[in-house]
Amino acid sequence: MSKDDSQIDPRDDTSMQAFVRQMTQQLLDVWWDCAPGNSALPEPEAVLGPSYARREQRERQGYLRLFLETVKAEARHPPHTAAQQAACQQRIFAALDALMDKGLGFGEAHRQLLLSPGYTDAAIQFAQAARHFDPTISGSAIFQASRNALAMNGIQSLMGLPIRLTPAIFAYSMLYPYTDNYLDDPTIAPDTKRAFVRRFEQRLYGASISPANAQERAIYDLVGMIEEQYDRATHPQVFASLLSIHHAQVASLRLLQAGAAPYEIDVLGISIAKGGTSVLADGYLVAGSLNDAQARCLFGYGAFLQLADDLQDVQEDRQNGLQTVFSQVAGRWPLDGLTSRAMSFGSRILEGLDAFAAPNTAPLKQLMRLSATQLLIDAVGRSRHLHTGPYVRALEAHSPFRFGFLAECRRRINRERTSLIGLIEAFALSGHDSTALWQERPPGQG
Repeated sequence: MSKDDSQIDPRDDTSMQAFVRQMTQQLLDVWWDCAPGNSALPEPEAVLGPSYARREQRERQGYLRLFLETVKAEARHPPHTAAQQAACQQRIFAALDALMDKGLGFGEAHRQLLLSPGYTDAAIQFAQAARHFDPTISGSAIFQASRNALAMNGIQSLMGLPIRLTPAIFAYSMLYPYTDNYLDDPTIAPDTKRAFVRRFEQRLYGASISPANAQERAIYDLVGMIEEQYDRATHPQVFASLLSIHHAQVASLRLLQAGAAPYEIDVLGISIAKGGTSVLADGYLVAGSLNDAQARCLFGYGAFLQLADDLQDVQEDRQNGLQTVFSQVAGRWPLDGLTSRAMSFGSRILEGLDAFAAPNTAPLKQLMRLSATQLLIDAVGRSRHLHTGPYVRALEAHSPFRFGFLAECRRRINRERTSLIGLIEAFALSGHDSTALWQERPPGQG
C-alpha cells in the first residue's frame, strides 16, 4: 500500500477524525486500483498459496476431525481442578499441534508461536477476569470478547511487547460485546438507545456521566479501566481512537437501510472506516502510541478484516437487510469479481507489515498473510451458491480441506455448542486470582 505524502498525526480527536477520513479515501483508491472486477482469479503463487490434490485434502481432514473429536470429548467432561485443567489443556494442545503440522502445514516456528504460554495464559486469564468482572456473563459472551483480546495479543507480538492481558485489552475487548448487545436488544426502545449513544460518547470524551442502568454502569466501568492504565493528558490518541470507532459504529447504522439502492449510501466507505478504526484502536490500546506507518497498516488491516467478515456473513446480512459490498449484489450477480478484488486488496494491505520491525516477528507476519487468504477462501466455501462453479472449484483446490467437509464441521460444532460453552465456563470458573490484573500498570504505559 503506497503512503500518502501528507501525514496527519492522530494525536487528538480532531486530528484522528482527519486521519480516518484520509485513510478511508486512500483505501477506497487502493480498492479500485486492485484486480479488475471480473471472474479472473488472483495469481495463485502470489496470493492463493499452494494447491492440494483431493487425496491430500482427505488426509489433512483427518487431523481436523481428530482435533474436533478431542475438544468434544473434553467439553463433555469439563475439568474442575487445576490438575484436570492442565491435563485437558495438554490433550487439546497435542491435537491442535498435529492439526497445525499435518493438517495446515504450519512450520515449527508457527506452531511454537501459537502454542506459546503467553497466548495460552492470556486467554485463560481473560476468561477468569471476565467472570470476576461480571459473575453473570455467559460463556458465549466470553468467547465473543476473547477473540478481540487474542488479536490484541498478536499486536503485542508485532510490536515486540510481552504477551499479557492488560486492563486496556480486557476493557476494550469487553466493551463492544456489551454495547452491541445493548443496541441489538429488541426490548429496548429506539429513543432509549439513542440517548445511550449520546451519553456513551460523552463518557468517551471523559465526562462524568451517571449510568442510567446496570448495563451502562458496566460499560462506564470498562472505560474507567482504560483511564486507569492510560492518562488522558499523556495519551490523548488512545481516547481519540476509542471515539473514532464509536463514530464509525454510529455511521454504520445507516447500513441497516434494507431498501437502499446502490450508491445511495457509501457502503464501502462506511465499512472501511468501521473496520479500520476498530483495529486502529486495538493498536493504540496495546501500545499507547503508534508511528504513522504502524497506524496506517493497522487501519488497513482492520478494513480488510471487515470486508472478509462481510463476505463470510453475506447470506445472514441479506436476510437482515444489512447493506455491504457483497450483500448488495449477492443473488443478482456472481461474487467472483468482488472476492478476487478483496484478495488483491488484502495482499496490498499486508505489504504494510514491514512497519513492525521488532525482532522475531517473521513467523507471525507469515501467518497473518496466510490467514488473510484462507479467510476469503473459507468465505467462498460458505457462500458457494453465490459464486460460479468454476470459481468455487478453483479456490477449493487452495483450501487444505474440502468445502463440504468444513460445512459438516460447522454443523457439528453448532450441535455441540452447549458443551463447548461449558468448557469455556470451566476455565473461567477456575480458582486462579485474576484481581491482579487491576493492581498494576504495564511498565511505561499510563
